[in-house]
Amino acid sequence: MFNFGIITNWFNNLLTGCMPDWLAVTIECVVIAVLILLTYTVLALFYILYERKLCAWFQCRLGPMRVGPWGVLQVFADMFKILVKELIDLKGTDKFLFKIAPYIVITSSVVMLACLPWGLGLQIINYNIGIFFILAVSSLGVLGILLAGWSSNNKYTLIGAMRSGAQMISYEISLGLAIITIVIFAGTMNINELVWEQANGWFIFRGHVPAIIAFIIYVIAATAETNRGPFDLPEAEHELTAGYHTEYSGIHFGFFYLAEYLNLFIVSGIASLMFLGGWMPLHVPGWDGFNAIMDYIPSIVWFVGKAFFISFVIIWFKWTFPRVRIDQLLAFEWKYLMPFALANMLLMAVFVALGWHF
Repeated sequence: MFNFGIITNWFNNLLTGCMPDWLAVTIECVVIAVLILLTYTVLALFYILYERKLCAWFQCRLGPMRVGPWGVLQVFADMFKILVKELIDLKGTDKFLFKIAPYIVITSSVVMLACLPWGLGLQIINYNIGIFFILAVSSLGVLGILLAGWSSNNKYTLIGAMRSGAQMISYEISLGLAIITIVIFAGTMNINELVWEQANGWFIFRGHVPAIIAFIIYVIAATAETNRGPFDLPEAEHELTAGYHTEYSGIHFGFFYLAEYLNLFIVSGIASLMFLGGWMPLHVPGWDGFNAIMDYIPSIVWFVGKAFFISFVIIWFKWTFPRVRIDQLLAFEWKYLMPFALANMLLMAVFVALGWHF
């Protein structure tokens, strides 16, 4: 399997060989920042088209077809339209908080994206407590949503922000418990070590019943955490117009729109990392020929493919199940999902202690 670390090390040696270390580090940081932003933009545009086409497929329609071949340029037309829209200043708003809220949401999303290992040797941020860092950064996004809803001085946005805060804070518990279940099994919070631990089998297969249960809990909680249907109560169009970002226009609205789709990829990427091996190919112990063939597939293809598959499942939820009420949503978390996730975490601890796993 190709190691992308060869390219990054070559680039680092090239810079340090012809300039001072501080300048080389500065150039590397700029290049990485540009690559992150480009990746962020391209992924967001792809996911917008991806969901539109999947939605059309589920509903037996064609979806966007007019701009470009098969409608693939429609998202670029929409992006250009958002960029040229006027940023409207509203009376009665807290102008500073109103303007900074979308940047908080987008910053949280970008930092989480930088933590994901895209391939062998292709990771920007790697801490020993990487999983804990991702969970901490992900909790910042809800602050931007709460600020957006409150500072807009609008009843619709305030109700949407309150719903979003209650929903995201509640489902973060089940999401975290599902992740901790796998951390207990792996014995590490380092993202790279989590991937390497799955070289002889993905955790969803080796972790026995608790890993499968944790995967199901994670997908449900991640769907609610990203405000995706059927848990999209903060943006309930028939009740709240557009929810917490009703009063936003132009690029500020675009930030919320992009962050929503990128968060879908991020939670899918974390699921692939924790349960499906991340960029690690599918290996079966004893099947040396099969494993060698799997190693020919680039690691970045494995990671992106798994993330797209989990995103497909989450989008499938949205266009299959009806929207639930906010009381049903919170009751499901506190009465059923969270206790079940906690019991499953304890069950995994028992399995690990007694060695009842593959």
